[in-house]
Amino acid sequence: MTDSPHPPRDLLGALDPEQREVAEALRGPVRVLAGAGTGKTRAITHRIAHGVAQGIYVPTEVLAVAFTTRAAGEMRGRLHRLGAPGVQARTFHSAALRQLRWFWPTTYGGELPTLTESKIPLVVGAARRLRVQTDQALLRDLASEIEWAKVSNVGPDDYARVAGGRGRAVAGLDHETVGRLFAGYEEVKRSQARMDMEDVLLLTAGMLAEEERVAAMVRAQYKWFVVDEFQDVSPLQSALLDLWLGGRDEICVVGDPAQTIYSFAGADASYLRAFPRKFPGTTSVELSRNYRSSPEVVDAANAVLAGTGWTPVRLRAQRAAGPPVRYTPAPDEVAEADAVADAVGALMRDGVPASEIAVLFRINAQSEAFEEALASRGLPYVVRGAARFFERPEVRQAVTLLRAAVRTDERTDEGGSSLPDLMRATLAGMGWAAEAPTTRGQTRDRWESLQALMTMAQEADETSPSDFTASDFLADLDRRAAEQHAPAAGGVTLATLHAAKGLEWDAVFLAGMHDGAMPLTHATTDAEIEEERRLLYVGMTRAREHLVLSWAAARTPGGRGNRQPSRFLDALLPASARAASAKPKGRRAAHCRECGRPLSSAAEKKRGRCADCPASYDEELFERLRAWRKARADEESVPAFVVFTDATLQLIAEQRPTSSAGLLRISGVGPAKLERYGEELLEVVGQDLAGLSG
Repeated sequence: MTDSPHPPRDLLGALDPEQREVAEALRGPVRVLAGAGTGKTRAITHRIAHGVAQGIYVPTEVLAVAFTTRAAGEMRGRLHRLGAPGVQARTFHSAALRQLRWFWPTTYGGELPTLTESKIPLVVGAARRLRVQTDQALLRDLASEIEWAKVSNVGPDDYARVAGGRGRAVAGLDHETVGRLFAGYEEVKRSQARMDMEDVLLLTAGMLAEEERVAAMVRAQYKWFVVDEFQDVSPLQSALLDLWLGGRDEICVVGDPAQTIYSFAGADASYLRAFPRKFPGTTSVELSRNYRSSPEVVDAANAVLAGTGWTPVRLRAQRAAGPPVRYTPAPDEVAEADAVADAVGALMRDGVPASEIAVLFRINAQSEAFEEALASRGLPYVVRGAARFFERPEVRQAVTLLRAAVRTDERTDEGGSSLPDLMRATLAGMGWAAEAPTTRGQTRDRWESLQALMTMAQEADETSPSDFTASDFLADLDRRAAEQHAPAAGGVTLATLHAAKGLEWDAVFLAGMHDGAMPLTHATTDAEIEEERRLLYVGMTRAREHLVLSWAAARTPGGRGNRQPSRFLDALLPASARAASAKPKGRRAAHCRECGRPLSSAAEKKRGRCADCPASYDEELFERLRAWRKARADEESVPAFVVFTDATLQLIAEQRPTSSAGLLRISGVGPAKLERYGEELLEVVGQDLAGLSG
């Protein structure tokens, strides 16, 4: 639904009944519970424009508050088109900073402290004073924790006591140390006459509370308030809003408890839920008509929220029927990424623009597999909210250090250290450990990126030809990085679920939807698990028409396939997806196909037989396949294992497929490789079969 200019008499004509109810509730406290895709911005901007047209609101006396500059800009644009261009639409910080800059010189004298662009340099100063060792990831986590404390009205002296009760944690530091660093941060900031973004709200609130003259002038300026995304309000923002109101109740708030996904950053949905208790006589309106998504997407999203113990807005689809929601298990993350990339390519061939397709995942480190899969197919993409995998500082540093380690190893008399050992030693020097950090944040994100490199090294070592070296591995990393640096204007969006909030696409792929990632393993309390459920709901409701949810039974090819799909999907999975999850397809065997003994290593499981059992495949055919692979790899200037691993060629030599369907049943042959190499493979196998028949 799009807005267009209307004369005053037509302002309400294009609204649905519930949106119209919002627009006509011009006085007194109003709470709008607006489900995903229900036109909340449309409703509240028409409400403001209607109030202006009726002569109840003076445009310059209305303050509409949004949480992002993009949302505030969208509101201003709509209000301008609706005939109310004088309304102020700002973020909390923008509105507060404007008031500070206006009143500070005359109220306190002197200049307002300088707004700092980043907390990091100030945290560095505090850490040096206390002689606390930090890296960039820990510095970013400390900055985020200080932000949480300040928006939650928790001071340095109270931090250790409050943080323990709230389950807060910063990797490697106890609560007392974080509290001291917080206090040191404030001291460094004051000594430099600086303020941070939270200070903008704190100083404005303090000024309004202490200076009646200033408070009276602000309240005379703004008499009508509208607050969007009210489920994301923090205690500090709520306190500032109360000071702006000054005991009045001319306020309209809009939000959706089902989209509360920032509790870890201080958002508190209880303000939205308790609004009628705080403001008696509240008019409550529920927007449930979803104009964004197909009925299939809406039904699936509703099912995810069912039975959570509270009553969210139940969406009602308004669009025509679309394709069914798809649930696609994969044997491993490589196969999952390949399947997603193939499906993306199919959608693009069917006319869906790349810019209208998104692949969403839980954490940034998951992007690498999808970057690789899309790049290998020449499909453009953009990473939203983070750098591309090989551009991330920790990844670039690790690759540089590994390159130096490989050169040193090759110059030693012994040489020949295994790739995993070299990678393990390199990452350990960067502070990586085999066990993941127990906390969320940048430290965890950094570990995940380094762990992704470790996993790549282990996979390459286990599945590559015997002559594969660490230098070959570095060459493959260089190839991936080069492909992933290709221009991608208007490409497929890769983003975390959090970064996707407020956006929408024609087609959405939710990848990595297994227990352990959705919900994350460190979500242990009921509240944390329910927030993960809401995050999945937000991801699902980004899709207009196509929605695909996928998960991998194992992290790497040949790994233990013991992952299960997210528990949040229990009520949604078709029988076929359940069966595939319970028993991953026969890409790897639990027992040797030759002697029947249990298989132990990932390489054995990949082959389906013990390392010391004689091969049941035709070794002459295998050598011909290796020769074909070498020629193909040389032609494409890639390491041989990128074309096919030895294990896959052994399976081809054993099973001697005679059709494309037969090739697809072989571990390591997916749709993309079938399209690229299938005919040539069948020709090599066919030559062998012809020789046998002759």
